[in-house]
Amino acid sequence: MAADEPVIEHPNRRRAASKITKMLIVLLLLVSAALIAIVTLGGWDVLQGAKVLQVAYIVLYVLVAFLVARWNRGVLPVAAALAIVLAIFAAIAGPQWFERDNAGFADASIDAGTLGLVTLLIVPVQVLLIVAAMQGFRQAWNVEVERRPDDGARGSRPVPLAS
Repeated sequence: MAADEPVIEHPNRRRAASKITKMLIVLLLLVSAALIAIVTLGGWDVLQGAKVLQVAYIVLYVLVAFLVARWNRGVLPVAAALAIVLAIFAAIAGPQWFERDNAGFADASIDAGTLGLVTLLIVPVQVLLIVAAMQGFRQAWNVEVERRPDDGARGSRPVPLAS
C-alpha cells in the first residue's frame, strides 16, 4: 500500500456502546438458536411439519450471528424480522406443549412441560433481540471516514454522524 493512500476508518465501531450492542446481538442470536435447538431435538418425534423451519431458523440465526460479529449492519433488520415471526410462533406453540402433558399424547424426548417452558422463554429473548437489533442499526456501523496518513493522530478530524 502506498504511503499517500487514504485509510478507511469506521468511527462508530470504536464506541463502547457499539461494541456492547454487537456482542449483545450475537449473544441473543446464539441463545435463540440454542433454545430452538432444544425444542427441536427434544420434540423431534412429535413435531409435525415444522422440523425444516426450525432447522432453518437455527442455521439462519448462527449465520446472522457470524455476520453481526463481523460488523455487518445490513442483517440487523432481517434478524429483527425473523425474531418477530419466531416470537409469534413461540407464543402460540408454548401453551400447546403444556396441553401435551395430558394422557393420550405421544411422549417427546424431553418432558412436554419443559419444552413448553423453553418455547415460552423464546418469546422474551426475541423481544430483546428485536430491541437490540434496531439499536444496533441506529448506531450506523457502516459509516466510513477517509483519513490520509499525514492527517495526524487517529480520529483528530471531526467524525460525521449518521442520522
